[in-house]
Amino acid sequence: MSAAAQDAAQQKVSAESLRKGDIILIEAGDIIPCDGEVLLGGASVDESAITGESAPVIREAGGDFASVTGGTRILSDWLVVKCSVNPGETFLDRMIAMVESASRRKTPNEVALSILLISLTIIFLLATATLYPFSAWGGTPVDLTVLVALLVCLIPTTIGALLSAIGIAGMSRMLGANVIATSGRAVEAAGDVDVLLLDKTGTITLGNRQASLFLPARGISEEALANAAQLASLADETPEGRSIVVLAKQKFSLRERDLASLDAVFIPFSAQTRMSGVNIGQKMLRKGAADTIRRHVESQGGQFPDDVEALVDQVARKGKHRWSWRKAVALWGW
Repeated sequence: MSAAAQDAAQQKVSAESLRKGDIILIEAGDIIPCDGEVLLGGASVDESAITGESAPVIREAGGDFASVTGGTRILSDWLVVKCSVNPGETFLDRMIAMVESASRRKTPNEVALSILLISLTIIFLLATATLYPFSAWGGTPVDLTVLVALLVCLIPTTIGALLSAIGIAGMSRMLGANVIATSGRAVEAAGDVDVLLLDKTGTITLGNRQASLFLPARGISEEALANAAQLASLADETPEGRSIVVLAKQKFSLRERDLASLDAVFIPFSAQTRMSGVNIGQKMLRKGAADTIRRHVESQGGQFPDDVEALVDQVARKGKHRWSWRKAVALWGW
Protein backbone atom coordinates (compact mmCIF):
# COMPACT_ATOMS: atom_id res chain seq x y z
CA MET A 1 0.00 0.00 0.00
CA SER A 2 1.25 3.49 -0.77
CA ALA A 3 2.39 5.82 1.98
CA ALA A 4 -0.49 8.21 1.24
CA ALA A 5 -3.05 5.45 1.65
CA GLN A 6 -1.42 4.27 4.87
CA ASP A 7 -1.31 7.75 6.40
CA ALA A 8 -4.94 8.57 5.53
CA ALA A 9 -7.50 8.27 8.35
CA GLN A 10 -9.29 4.93 8.16
CA GLN A 11 -12.49 3.72 9.78
CA LYS A 12 -14.32 0.43 9.38
CA VAL A 13 -17.92 0.91 8.25
CA SER A 14 -20.72 -1.40 7.14
CA ALA A 15 -21.54 -1.70 3.46
CA GLU A 16 -25.10 -0.50 4.12
CA SER A 17 -23.84 2.86 5.43
CA LEU A 18 -21.92 3.74 2.26
CA ARG A 19 -23.26 6.56 0.10
CA LYS A 20 -22.42 8.06 -3.25
CA GLY A 21 -19.12 9.94 -3.03
CA ASP A 22 -17.67 7.94 -0.13
CA ILE A 23 -14.06 6.78 -0.52
CA ILE A 24 -13.24 3.28 0.72
CA LEU A 25 -10.18 1.03 0.95
CA ILE A 26 -10.69 -2.57 -0.18
CA GLU A 27 -7.99 -5.18 0.39
CA ALA A 28 -7.34 -8.73 -0.82
CA GLY A 29 -10.17 -11.11 0.06
CA ASP A 30 -12.77 -8.35 0.51
CA ILE A 31 -16.06 -8.12 -1.37
CA ILE A 32 -16.44 -4.80 -3.22
CA PRO A 33 -19.51 -3.24 -1.51
CA CYS A 34 -20.56 -0.75 -4.20
CA ASP A 35 -20.10 0.29 -7.80
CA GLY A 36 -17.36 2.87 -8.14
CA GLU A 37 -14.20 4.25 -9.69
CA VAL A 38 -10.68 3.28 -8.66
CA LEU A 39 -8.74 6.25 -7.35
CA LEU A 40 -5.57 4.49 -6.19
CA GLY A 41 -3.97 1.08 -6.55
CA GLY A 42 -4.39 -1.88 -8.82
CA ALA A 43 -5.75 -5.34 -8.05
CA SER A 44 -6.84 -8.63 -9.51
CA VAL A 45 -10.64 -8.85 -9.26
CA ASP A 46 -12.89 -11.90 -9.54
CA GLU A 47 -15.97 -10.77 -11.49
CA SER A 48 -17.46 -14.23 -12.01
CA ALA A 49 -20.49 -13.27 -9.91
CA ILE A 50 -21.41 -10.69 -12.56
CA THR A 51 -19.96 -11.97 -15.84
CA GLY A 52 -19.76 -15.71 -15.23
CA GLU A 53 -16.14 -15.61 -16.38
CA SER A 54 -13.77 -17.37 -13.97
CA ALA A 55 -10.63 -15.56 -15.16
CA PRO A 56 -9.82 -12.60 -12.89
CA VAL A 57 -9.42 -9.13 -14.41
CA ILE A 58 -7.10 -6.28 -13.54
CA ARG A 59 -8.67 -3.10 -12.20
CA GLU A 60 -6.43 -0.09 -11.62
CA ALA A 61 -6.57 3.67 -11.35
CA GLY A 62 -6.69 5.58 -14.63
CA GLY A 63 -7.39 4.26 -18.10
CA ASP A 64 -10.30 2.17 -19.29
CA PHE A 65 -10.23 -0.38 -16.48
CA ALA A 66 -10.90 1.83 -13.47
CA SER A 67 -14.52 0.82 -12.83
CA VAL A 68 -15.49 -1.82 -10.28
CA THR A 69 -18.82 -3.49 -9.65
CA GLY A 70 -20.40 -4.23 -6.30
CA GLY A 71 -20.53 -7.91 -5.42
CA THR A 72 -17.18 -8.78 -7.01
CA ARG A 73 -14.17 -9.86 -4.94
CA ILE A 74 -10.55 -8.70 -4.80
CA LEU A 75 -8.10 -11.58 -5.09
CA SER A 76 -4.84 -9.70 -4.55
CA ASP A 77 -3.47 -6.26 -3.67
CA TRP A 78 -5.75 -3.34 -2.75
CA LEU A 79 -7.90 -0.57 -4.22
CA VAL A 80 -9.08 2.83 -3.07
CA VAL A 81 -12.53 3.26 -4.60
CA LYS A 82 -14.95 6.18 -4.77
CA CYS A 83 -18.56 4.97 -4.61
CA SER A 84 -20.61 6.16 -7.57
CA VAL A 85 -24.08 4.96 -6.44
CA ASN A 86 -26.16 4.71 -3.28
CA PRO A 87 -27.21 1.39 -1.71
CA GLY A 88 -29.89 -0.32 -3.77
CA GLU A 89 -28.73 1.33 -7.00
CA THR A 90 -25.78 -0.94 -7.86
CA PHE A 91 -25.61 -2.95 -11.05
CA LEU A 92 -26.36 -6.14 -9.12
CA ASP A 93 -29.41 -4.56 -7.45
CA ARG A 94 -30.76 -3.38 -10.80
CA MET A 95 -30.22 -6.81 -12.32
CA ILE A 96 -32.06 -8.50 -9.44
CA ALA A 97 -34.93 -6.01 -9.78
CA MET A 98 -35.25 -6.77 -13.49
CA VAL A 99 -35.43 -10.50 -12.79
CA GLU A 100 -38.03 -10.04 -10.05
CA SER A 101 -40.21 -7.79 -12.21
CA ALA A 102 -40.03 -10.03 -15.26
CA SER A 103 -43.23 -11.91 -16.11
CA ARG A 104 -43.04 -15.34 -17.70
CA ARG A 105 -44.91 -15.77 -20.94
CA LYS A 106 -46.90 -18.95 -21.43
CA THR A 107 -45.58 -21.52 -23.85
CA PRO A 108 -47.55 -22.28 -27.04
CA ASN A 109 -48.69 -25.59 -25.55
CA GLU A 110 -49.88 -23.85 -22.39
CA VAL A 111 -51.81 -21.27 -24.43
CA ALA A 112 -53.44 -23.98 -26.56
CA LEU A 113 -54.39 -26.00 -23.47
CA SER A 114 -55.85 -22.91 -21.76
CA ILE A 115 -58.02 -22.18 -24.81
CA LEU A 116 -59.20 -25.81 -24.87
CA LEU A 117 -60.08 -25.81 -21.17
CA ILE A 118 -61.96 -22.49 -21.39
CA SER A 119 -63.88 -23.64 -24.48
CA LEU A 120 -64.89 -26.96 -22.91
CA THR A 121 -65.89 -25.24 -19.68
CA ILE A 122 -68.20 -22.82 -21.53
CA ILE A 123 -69.74 -25.63 -23.60
CA PHE A 124 -70.42 -27.86 -20.56
CA LEU A 125 -71.76 -24.91 -18.57
CA LEU A 126 -74.26 -24.06 -21.33
CA ALA A 127 -75.23 -27.72 -21.70
CA THR A 128 -75.88 -28.08 -17.97
CA ALA A 129 -77.76 -24.78 -17.77
CA THR A 130 -80.20 -25.82 -20.53
CA LEU A 131 -81.08 -29.11 -18.83
CA TYR A 132 -83.20 -27.45 -16.14
CA PRO A 133 -85.62 -25.55 -18.43
CA PHE A 134 -86.00 -28.58 -20.73
CA SER A 135 -86.69 -30.88 -17.78
CA ALA A 136 -89.10 -28.36 -16.23
CA TRP A 137 -90.95 -28.06 -19.54
CA GLY A 138 -91.27 -31.86 -19.59
CA GLY A 139 -92.86 -31.82 -16.15
CA THR A 140 -90.06 -33.39 -14.13
CA PRO A 141 -87.49 -30.69 -13.30
CA VAL A 142 -83.98 -31.88 -12.44
CA ASP A 143 -82.84 -31.17 -8.90
CA LEU A 144 -80.25 -28.35 -8.57
CA THR A 145 -77.86 -30.63 -6.64
CA VAL A 146 -77.83 -33.08 -9.54
CA LEU A 147 -77.08 -30.30 -12.01
CA VAL A 148 -74.15 -29.05 -9.90
CA ALA A 149 -72.77 -32.59 -9.59
CA LEU A 150 -73.08 -33.06 -13.35
CA LEU A 151 -71.27 -29.79 -14.04
CA VAL A 152 -68.43 -30.73 -11.70
CA CYS A 153 -68.06 -34.08 -13.46
CA LEU A 154 -68.10 -32.52 -16.93
CA ILE A 155 -65.73 -29.56 -16.42
CA PRO A 156 -62.19 -30.69 -17.35
CA THR A 157 -60.69 -29.90 -13.94
CA THR A 158 -58.65 -33.10 -14.02
CA ILE A 159 -56.58 -31.88 -16.95
CA GLY A 160 -55.70 -28.63 -15.18
CA ALA A 161 -54.88 -30.47 -11.96
CA LEU A 162 -52.54 -32.82 -13.81
CA LEU A 163 -50.44 -30.00 -15.29
CA SER A 164 -48.23 -29.77 -12.20
CA ALA A 165 -47.77 -33.53 -12.08
CA ILE A 166 -46.89 -33.58 -15.78
CA GLY A 167 -44.30 -30.82 -15.28
CA ILE A 168 -42.72 -32.62 -12.32
CA ALA A 169 -42.57 -35.87 -14.31
CA GLY A 170 -40.85 -34.06 -17.20
CA MET A 171 -38.30 -32.45 -14.86
CA SER A 172 -37.61 -35.85 -13.28
CA ARG A 173 -36.92 -37.44 -16.65
CA MET A 174 -34.58 -34.60 -17.59
CA LEU A 175 -32.77 -34.95 -14.26
CA GLY A 176 -32.05 -38.54 -15.23
CA ALA A 177 -30.20 -37.14 -18.25
CA ASN A 178 -28.20 -34.75 -16.01
CA VAL A 179 -30.27 -31.74 -17.11
CA ILE A 180 -31.86 -29.48 -14.49
CA ALA A 181 -35.12 -27.81 -15.57
CA THR A 182 -36.79 -25.21 -13.36
CA SER A 183 -40.08 -24.74 -15.23
CA GLY A 184 -42.44 -26.38 -17.67
CA ARG A 185 -41.28 -23.97 -20.35
CA ALA A 186 -37.72 -25.27 -19.92
CA VAL A 187 -38.96 -28.85 -20.28
CA GLU A 188 -40.76 -28.00 -23.53
CA ALA A 189 -37.76 -26.09 -24.87
CA ALA A 190 -35.43 -28.99 -24.06
CA GLY A 191 -37.55 -31.28 -26.22
CA ASP A 192 -36.74 -29.14 -29.26
CA VAL A 193 -32.99 -28.80 -28.59
CA ASP A 194 -30.65 -30.42 -31.12
CA VAL A 195 -27.41 -28.45 -30.51
CA LEU A 196 -26.27 -26.81 -27.26
CA LEU A 197 -23.90 -23.81 -27.46
CA LEU A 198 -22.30 -22.38 -24.31
CA ASP A 199 -20.85 -18.86 -24.51
CA LYS A 200 -18.91 -19.02 -21.21
CA THR A 201 -17.07 -21.86 -19.54
CA GLY A 202 -17.95 -20.40 -16.14
CA THR A 203 -21.50 -21.70 -16.55
CA ILE A 204 -20.38 -25.35 -16.45
CA THR A 205 -17.24 -25.24 -14.32
CA LEU A 206 -16.38 -24.58 -10.69
CA GLY A 207 -16.15 -20.83 -11.20
CA ASN A 208 -12.46 -20.71 -10.32
CA ARG A 209 -9.47 -21.73 -12.38
CA GLN A 210 -7.66 -24.79 -11.06
CA ALA A 211 -4.33 -26.41 -11.89
CA SER A 212 -4.77 -29.87 -13.38
CA LEU A 213 -1.39 -30.80 -14.88
CA PHE A 214 2.33 -30.07 -14.59
CA LEU A 215 4.17 -29.75 -17.92
CA PRO A 216 7.93 -29.78 -17.25
CA ALA A 217 10.59 -28.37 -19.57
CA ARG A 218 13.17 -30.65 -21.18
CA GLY A 219 15.50 -32.16 -18.60
CA ILE A 220 13.18 -31.41 -15.65
CA SER A 221 11.14 -34.11 -13.97
CA GLU A 222 7.46 -33.55 -13.26
CA GLU A 223 8.04 -33.99 -9.52
CA ALA A 224 10.80 -31.37 -9.52
CA LEU A 225 8.49 -28.97 -11.34
CA ALA A 226 5.69 -29.69 -8.86
CA ASN A 227 8.09 -29.06 -5.96
CA ALA A 228 9.21 -25.71 -7.41
CA ALA A 229 5.68 -24.71 -8.41
CA GLN A 230 4.37 -25.40 -4.92
CA LEU A 231 7.13 -23.37 -3.28
CA ALA A 232 6.55 -20.49 -5.68
CA SER A 233 2.79 -20.62 -4.97
CA LEU A 234 2.90 -20.61 -1.16
CA ALA A 235 2.68 -16.80 -1.18
CA ASP A 236 -0.06 -16.75 -3.81
CA GLU A 237 -3.49 -16.49 -2.15
CA THR A 238 -5.44 -16.51 -5.42
CA PRO A 239 -7.55 -19.59 -6.29
CA GLU A 240 -4.96 -20.54 -8.94
CA GLY A 241 -2.08 -20.40 -6.48
CA ARG A 242 -3.91 -22.47 -3.87
CA SER A 243 -4.89 -25.05 -6.50
CA ILE A 244 -1.22 -25.53 -7.48
CA VAL A 245 -0.31 -26.25 -3.85
CA VAL A 246 -3.17 -28.75 -3.59
CA LEU A 247 -2.27 -30.46 -6.89
CA ALA A 248 1.35 -30.95 -5.80
CA LYS A 249 0.11 -32.47 -2.55
CA GLN A 250 -2.24 -34.85 -4.35
CA LYS A 251 0.18 -36.03 -7.04
CA PHE A 252 3.48 -36.16 -5.15
CA SER A 253 2.51 -35.90 -1.44
CA LEU A 254 4.45 -32.64 -1.10
CA ARG A 255 3.29 -31.32 2.27
CA GLU A 256 4.40 -30.07 5.70
CA ARG A 257 7.52 -28.21 4.57
CA ASP A 258 9.94 -26.90 7.18
CA LEU A 259 9.99 -23.32 5.93
CA ALA A 260 12.14 -22.10 8.82
CA SER A 261 15.04 -24.32 7.81
CA LEU A 262 14.82 -23.13 4.20
CA ASP A 263 15.59 -19.53 5.15
CA ALA A 264 13.20 -18.52 2.38
CA VAL A 265 12.00 -15.06 1.39
CA PHE A 266 8.55 -15.25 -0.20
CA ILE A 267 7.34 -12.83 -2.88
CA PRO A 268 3.51 -12.60 -2.81
CA PHE A 269 1.46 -12.45 -5.98
CA SER A 270 0.27 -9.01 -7.07
CA ALA A 271 -1.77 -7.71 -9.96
CA GLN A 272 1.07 -5.38 -10.98
CA THR A 273 3.83 -7.99 -11.18
CA ARG A 274 1.52 -10.89 -12.17
CA MET A 275 4.06 -13.13 -10.48
CA SER A 276 4.78 -14.82 -7.16
CA GLY A 277 7.77 -16.76 -5.93
CA VAL A 278 10.43 -17.41 -3.33
CA ASN A 279 14.14 -16.71 -2.87
CA ILE A 280 16.12 -19.49 -1.15
CA GLY A 281 19.67 -18.26 -0.77
CA GLN A 282 20.93 -17.59 -4.29
CA LYS A 283 18.14 -19.63 -5.84
CA MET A 284 15.12 -17.85 -7.30
CA LEU A 285 11.79 -19.48 -8.07
CA ARG A 286 9.12 -17.51 -9.87
CA LYS A 287 5.64 -18.46 -11.09
CA GLY A 288 3.43 -16.22 -13.17
CA ALA A 289 2.18 -15.25 -16.61
CA ALA A 290 4.34 -16.56 -19.42
CA ASP A 291 5.27 -13.10 -20.73
CA THR A 292 6.07 -11.91 -17.18
CA ILE A 293 8.30 -14.92 -16.56
CA ARG A 294 10.06 -14.29 -19.87
CA ARG A 295 10.83 -10.68 -18.94
CA HIS A 296 12.02 -11.71 -15.49
CA VAL A 297 14.35 -14.39 -16.84
CA GLU A 298 15.80 -12.04 -19.46
CA SER A 299 16.27 -9.28 -16.85
CA GLN A 300 18.37 -11.74 -14.82
CA GLY A 301 20.56 -12.44 -17.83
CA GLY A 302 18.94 -15.79 -18.64
CA GLN A 303 17.23 -17.10 -21.77
CA PHE A 304 13.63 -18.23 -21.94
CA PRO A 305 13.76 -21.87 -23.21
CA ASP A 306 12.14 -22.51 -26.57
CA ASP A 307 10.57 -25.77 -25.36
CA VAL A 308 8.77 -23.90 -22.54
CA GLU A 309 7.39 -21.42 -25.07
CA ALA A 310 6.32 -24.35 -27.24
CA LEU A 311 4.49 -25.89 -24.27
CA VAL A 312 2.67 -22.61 -23.61
CA ASP A 313 1.65 -22.35 -27.28
CA GLN A 314 0.57 -25.99 -27.29
CA VAL A 315 -1.73 -25.51 -24.31
CA ALA A 316 -3.09 -22.27 -25.82
CA ARG A 317 -3.94 -24.01 -29.10
CA LYS A 318 -5.98 -26.57 -27.20
CA GLY A 319 -8.18 -23.79 -25.88
CA LYS A 320 -6.59 -23.73 -22.43
CA HIS A 321 -4.71 -20.46 -22.78
CA ARG A 322 -6.17 -19.10 -19.56
CA TRP A 323 -4.45 -21.89 -17.66
CA SER A 324 -1.14 -21.96 -19.55
CA TRP A 325 0.69 -19.43 -17.37
CA ARG A 326 0.15 -21.57 -14.28
CA LYS A 327 1.62 -24.69 -15.85
CA ALA A 328 4.93 -23.22 -16.94
CA VAL A 329 7.04 -22.33 -13.91
CA ALA A 330 10.54 -20.88 -14.00
CA LEU A 331 12.93 -23.52 -12.72
CA TRP A 332 16.28 -21.99 -13.53
CA GLY A 333 18.92 -22.14 -10.80
CA TRP A 334 17.06 -24.81 -8.79
